[in-house]
Amino acid sequence: MTHDPSPNDDYVTVANYRRLLSRYEQLMAISRQLNSTLDLGALLRGIVNAATELTDTQEASILLVDPSTGELRFEAASNLTRAEMEAIPVPLVGSLAGWVVTHGEPVLVEDARSDARWFARVDKTTQFITRNLLAVPMNLHNKPIGVVEAINKQDDHSWTQEDVDTLSALADQAAIAVQNARLFQQSDFIAEMVHELRTPLAALKASAALLLRPTLPPHMRDDIVRTMQQETDRLNMLTTDFLDLARLESGRTRLHIDEFDIQDLIDDCVNVVASRAAERAIQISTSGRRYRVEADQGKIKQVLLNLLTNAIKYNVEGGTIDCVVQLSAEGACPAHCIQVSVRDSGVGISEEDQQHIFEKFFRVADTAIETTGTGLGLSIARHIIEAHGCEIRLESEPGAGTTFWFTLPLAEGAASHDKHPPGSAEFASDFNC
Repeated sequence: MTHDPSPNDDYVTVANYRRLLSRYEQLMAISRQLNSTLDLGALLRGIVNAATELTDTQEASILLVDPSTGELRFEAASNLTRAEMEAIPVPLVGSLAGWVVTHGEPVLVEDARSDARWFARVDKTTQFITRNLLAVPMNLHNKPIGVVEAINKQDDHSWTQEDVDTLSALADQAAIAVQNARLFQQSDFIAEMVHELRTPLAALKASAALLLRPTLPPHMRDDIVRTMQQETDRLNMLTTDFLDLARLESGRTRLHIDEFDIQDLIDDCVNVVASRAAERAIQISTSGRRYRVEADQGKIKQVLLNLLTNAIKYNVEGGTIDCVVQLSAEGACPAHCIQVSVRDSGVGISEEDQQHIFEKFFRVADTAIETTGTGLGLSIARHIIEAHGCEIRLESEPGAGTTFWFTLPLAEGAASHDKHPPGSAEFASDFNC
């Protein structure tokens, strides 16, 4: 029995064509946006948003292959916190995403829980229910560098071949954009690194030439040796900070999330910088309440030490530094957060300089000659805090001091909006340094 064409058939055909045309126009517009973005974090978030929009799904995620371990790691997800992404490496064997990377082919699963390749740990960790999903490879030069996943069709509508084709096209564009962003970061960073290394290297070269002079007086020889020691220390600091920042910007640094008392860590950091503060008669005080947080303790210690060291450097003789811990009313954290503030009584920062303070190698012009450092500390701090899914900011007024503050996620069960959260204790102490 044959089907005679009808006007309704023509209407369906035209409607499908218009819908398909609209989707590809949307895909082209998104691709242009992705290729004009060289910020890797913003790029990944844009891909996730585009994936949910183009496939009409609840959630989406991007997993990239870790070159050092071969594991898949969540780099962006609409339903995962940064801490959750860091805590869930996805194996190549025993996961749908791993199958996609290994075979280089898309996979469409209507019932995820009944598929033997489904990696259940993600849902168990996040209390999320994955019903169905589409995963496609991010191919670069015919080699998968990652996976884009679209999860749970809205209203449980059926997946279509258009969904597969559209998400595959987005993933291929995303792979190129990710590679371009990585290459830009690498080349930009190398250029900056070489420029910064030239100063201490030039000083070492000049010092070595002076030491070769047979008529050089002994007291000048001692001064030159001390200069060489200082420049060597500076080179060591630069290379350490370069490596830290390079790993953070490339995503190769993995957070080791643990639960700890933030005040214990603050006390430890204050003790570390106590001798420096004493040299300038600066008093450090801490106040607030005790909270347990979930974060990378080593990395947060690095942030605190940087902020405290800067507060000493740019303070006035006999000044003060206040470290305050409190609940955060709002912030970038998806869950309840605490806010840690480091406030100094120093010279302050102009409004213009505040716009650049977290940039690599930026130094406030008025104080750059008086202090030493690599100019990378605050940039590293920003990357560390943002890797936790949180934020770091500053408030300052010239002549009235500066406050740097950052947020951290509370440990599970520790969140409370009560004035006196259960299990917390008020603390206040002074370190007369």
